[in-house]
Amino acid sequence: MTGAKVLVAGVGNIFLGDDGFGVETVRRLSAHRLPEGVEAVDVGVRGVDLAYRLLDGYRTAVLVDATCRGGAPGTVYLIEAAAEPLEAPVLDGHRMGPDAVLALLATLAAGTGGDPPGRVLVVGCEPASLEEGIGLSAPVAAAVDEAVQMVLRVVDEATQPERETTPC
Repeated sequence: MTGAKVLVAGVGNIFLGDDGFGVETVRRLSAHRLPEGVEAVDVGVRGVDLAYRLLDGYRTAVLVDATCRGGAPGTVYLIEAAAEPLEAPVLDGHRMGPDAVLALLATLAAGTGGDPPGRVLVVGCEPASLEEGIGLSAPVAAAVDEAVQMVLRVVDEATQPERETTPC
């Protein structure tokens, strides 16, 4: 084992159309053999559970979710989570998106002694609809395979042994 511990978490509500993108991506990811030390989980809308899970010593966390950034529906993004602390979230167990989960990490780590990941990435997809209903829109459904490949590339990079550098 490389010593890398990586969490891939599918986030979202399957009852709100394209908000189920993260859950579907992680479901399809389960068809792939992942390296040792990589855990892929469907956290759905359990944001508090995700926050505590992120304190379990993962070197890298990849959150997969619908992400509104103004692009065309189905656009897949790779976003490096901000290094600076976020505002403390208002706790609402039913509406804790990845931004609120990440903002909560410092508070939870201080209270539990947990170890947050050194790197957090978001693989996001621009939704077409977040209205009530089960199933992804056509452009978002078409983007799931691209997202799976992106997650696999990130996981491959994250599980590579850290190279020692020697001065010239």
